[in-house]
Amino acid sequence: MTNDTNQVETAVSPADAVAEAKPVTDEVAPSNRLEEEGEIAADYLEELLDIADLDGDIDIDVDHGRAAVEIVTDSEDANSLKRLIGDEGEVLDALQELTRLAVQAKTGERSRLMLDVAGHRQARKVELTAIAQEAIDRARAEGADVSLPAMNPFERKVVHDAVAAASLISDSEGVEPKRHVVVRAPAAG
Repeated sequence: MTNDTNQVETAVSPADAVAEAKPVTDEVAPSNRLEEEGEIAADYLEELLDIADLDGDIDIDVDHGRAAVEIVTDSEDANSLKRLIGDEGEVLDALQELTRLAVQAKTGERSRLMLDVAGHRQARKVELTAIAQEAIDRARAEGADVSLPAMNPFERKVVHDAVAAASLISDSEGVEPKRHVVVRAPAAG
């Protein structure tokens, strides 16, 4: 005679068995989590490149506590990736958000992943650092706050970092899409 209750208690699916065998931890080590985010993003982006029939390789890194993923290609093929950047990086921003959502769908956690395509963000970072330096110099020379043009969150972060490195203060003001950075004049002293 079989015990129905016993059969129900011992009936475990293979997935449940694997889950039960793994030790339960509340947190994954940050570097492991970031590496996992990068791998998920790479898989998502490789699929996208296949669908769009674009050639590119995926580089994964961890930069300033964020997963950093870049789509790279030979210099000959770099023009083909410009469609993934857009005129002012708007396609890249949208693609980054979609990639973050793909990572979130797999991990259940919000991602702060940064995406670059063909070095666009890195080149823009160099430009923005120069713009920030000009604003810093003006704020110091004129003793007045300097407002910069509207920028996306990535661009504002680069400027804020440059201003902080110069031992000045900056704030973001306004509402998207016209949110901009204001470099504060040094306190008179």
